[in-house]
Amino acid sequence: MNKVVWLTASHLAVLLAGFVLGVYLLPILTAPAAPSAAQVQAVAGPASFKGSFRRDLAGSDLLHWGEGEVSVGRQAIALMGKVSPGPDYKLYLVPEFVENEAQFLALKSRSQRVGDIKTFENFIVAVPEGVDVAQYTTVLVWCETFSEFISAAKYR
Repeated sequence: MNKVVWLTASHLAVLLAGFVLGVYLLPILTAPAAPSAAQVQAVAGPASFKGSFRRDLAGSDLLHWGEGEVSVGRQAIALMGKVSPGPDYKLYLVPEFVENEAQFLALKSRSQRVGDIKTFENFIVAVPEGVDVAQYTTVLVWCETFSEFISAAKYR
């Protein structure tokens, strides 16, 4: 009987580890090619605002972080840097600086979802028509599936 329990537990542990690795690796394996530094610079040049993602925010941790310079313009938002890999990342404009899940959830209804982040090193996300980036102060990366804060940068 002890052997059955041990085998069941070990198989469940391997199954759980496989699931966790799959959630982490699948977005990396399916990600499109990241924009080049030149492409990001082309967007960053005319951008009206700049900010920085930092790893030391209260809501960031070993698996959820961003670093680099964010450029916010009327037509696009670009990152020259990296965000930790993960599934279902969304870029939001937030009316005030936040640095963890609870603070963002309190403001999510007043925030503007800009679009999907599909790459983890450098990204460019088009700003939807009619969105005024000057109405917000912060750009934020959020994992929609797991309601997980990744990073934020105050740009205004």
